[in-house]
Amino acid sequence: MKRITLFLAAAALVVSCKNLADNEFEITGEVDASLDGKNVILEKQGPMGFMPVDTVKIEGGKFVFKDTTSAPSINFISLEGKQDKLNFILEPGAIEIKMDKDTLFKSKVGGTFNNEKLEEFKQIGFKMYQKTQKFQKENNEKRSQALQANDTVTANRIGKEYRKITEEWEGELVNFMKKNPKAYCNVIVLGQVAQMQIKPMEEIKKLFDALDPEVKNSKEGKQIGEYFVEYEKQKNATPQPQETESTPAVGVKVGDIAPDFSAPTPDGKTLSLKQAMGKVTIIDFWASWCKPCRAENPNVVALYNELHGKGLNIIGVSLDKEAAAWKKAIADDKLTWNHISNLKFWDDAIAKQYGVQGIPATFILDASGKVIAKDLRGAELKAKVQELLK
Repeated sequence: MKRITLFLAAAALVVSCKNLADNEFEITGEVDASLDGKNVILEKQGPMGFMPVDTVKIEGGKFVFKDTTSAPSINFISLEGKQDKLNFILEPGAIEIKMDKDTLFKSKVGGTFNNEKLEEFKQIGFKMYQKTQKFQKENNEKRSQALQANDTVTANRIGKEYRKITEEWEGELVNFMKKNPKAYCNVIVLGQVAQMQIKPMEEIKKLFDALDPEVKNSKEGKQIGEYFVEYEKQKNATPQPQETESTPAVGVKVGDIAPDFSAPTPDGKTLSLKQAMGKVTIIDFWASWCKPCRAENPNVVALYNELHGKGLNIIGVSLDKEAAAWKKAIADDKLTWNHISNLKFWDDAIAKQYGVQGIPATFILDASGKVIAKDLRGAELKAKVQELLK
């Protein structure tokens, strides 16, 4: 009995050594010891890109960051010599990272409530991404052949099957949000639901409204709230076309050849998609008033700067209404690729042609102009672009 008591006392002492103050965080990471001596960088996203917060060296296959933070925020871990980054929730508590030495995106993060939930969300995305990739690999060529042969029955069947997978994915994300209203990562989940363009914006706002006040009052939550305020202002200022059963939304799907379009550039010239094409082309629908778009811009800038010389081109299609705001956002965010806009907000003909009902929205094209993927972000987008550039 005495021995058990002593054991419990020792265990309590060990636990107490790990106790942190209310606003303290400790990130402990494990990685292959072959990376000893390499720097691990803790980063946050600033207005013009990623900013280093702290740097430590790997010793004995481990690294530790320790400091204070007042509220949860989306932060990143990068590794010396690697281009990709691991996103996680920086919050008070003991955060544990099991780092994948080859692909940071595959690393596991846990130890705190919000990071456990982030990992759960990532697993949903990874599972559905694999399912989507498998379907596309098996059916994209079949659908292209069917379209060339004017076999609309086959093409439509494949299109409907793909949409079912997208709807299943969206359903899992919506269920996640409803079951976990306190999860901070819902600021990311909500953006992914919007990008799928299945639910109208009014229903997406209801999902946001149902989140815990602490999530909505976070920095990213407030940005999303501002986005909805601006959306309502612009919507009320511009008559919106009504969608009926007899007039369905026209859209461009994976496997389609991207329809050509043209519109004015910031300097008043006319530019077409055909003129802007590269070995790989990203069509990026965005706007200066779209907070999620602006938050994503530093990532796209980094991707473009790295791979433009190898054949990546981007054409930005803005849903702005004010030319001055559009041009200022291009300059402020250092978006050095091609840009066009009809300055007609949601009444933009190109957005309607492509079936865009929420932004940011992206279409990734190969050299022939075929849509290979839609709405990829971060490591997935970079991996797909690099694959197409080979």
